Amino acid sequence: MRPIIYLDLQSVAAAISLSETSVQQLVREEAFPKPRKISARRVGWLLREVQEWAEGCPVSDLLPPKNTSRRG
Repeated sequence: MRPIIYLDLQSVAAAISLSETSVQQLVREEAFPKPRKISARRVGWLLREVQEWAEGCPVSDLLPPKNTSRRG
């Protein structure tokens, strides 16, 4: 049995290389797993559901673009 691991929004966004806003938008569009209620004031995503979503994404023939992020 695999351990149950929850990720917060920041960790999910980092894991799938999208912004937190993009993750929230995908959840609203029902294109990404919904977070689960961990406690009265805390939600998180199951790691395995995030991994299953990522594995279900289509393979791209394109190379990733040069990183133009101005973060950091």
